[in-house]
Amino acid sequence: MSSTFTPADDLRVAHALADAAASHSMRLFRTPLDVISKADESPVTQADRAAEAAMREILGAECPADGIYGEEHGLERVDAERVWVLDPIDGTRSFITGSPLWGTLIGLLRHGRVELGMVDMPVLGERWIGQAGAGAQRNGQAVRVSGCAAVAEARIVTTSPDIFDAADWAAFDRLSRRCAMRRFGGDCYGYAQLAGGTIDLVVETGLQPYDYLGPTGLIEAAGGIVTDWQGRPLGLQSDGRVVAAATRELHRQALDLLAA
Repeated sequence: MSSTFTPADDLRVAHALADAAASHSMRLFRTPLDVISKADESPVTQADRAAEAAMREILGAECPADGIYGEEHGLERVDAERVWVLDPIDGTRSFITGSPLWGTLIGLLRHGRVELGMVDMPVLGERWIGQAGAGAQRNGQAVRVSGCAAVAEARIVTTSPDIFDAADWAAFDRLSRRCAMRRFGGDCYGYAQLAGGTIDLVVETGLQPYDYLGPTGLIEAAGGIVTDWQGRPLGLQSDGRVVAAATRELHRQALDLLAA
């Protein structure tokens, strides 16, 4: 049964999943990609699908009772006790433009709560992983969120202004202009930076569970807090709005400014 898996077992499987995804995605990175004319059958999509298929093959062999929520190949047994959430290439625009800021996101939920989260950055050679009760690491070295407790001192990041609708952008703009620094374009790496203490806030919208649940597990293990814009825990049914913060004080201030 899935409940017999130890945290060490889960970590071993997560590493195997990330290795499998990287073996497919790195072959096509910075190669000619005709993404416009090929639309959904573009090489980058083929890399996504091949990587996720390889990840699912590993899960089928290692933990066949577990559920899977993947970006490319849909849902399997998502009512299971444990569910793996997979995004083989997060940051497709970075991938097709040759930017290194794309990654593989892996989350493991048990009874709906994240127990393990990974942000793997193959081009950078950085693997960030967190497990509930065991802390977070980058390439085996312990990492922790910053102690920033005030918006005025915070460094905030989001992927792009284009992800927001008008109302959400107004809210983000209101919050981010109160921060010490705001940056754009991080994709999933912003969440890793938050876990490592060099970014204090990540605020986004329009995300899917495979975009935010892996990073949630990492950041929570590093001592941070991640919720939706109403302060509710994230899960498979969340609305895609994410606020990740280094401290509860900073998180509370961010929520207040977003709702102002």
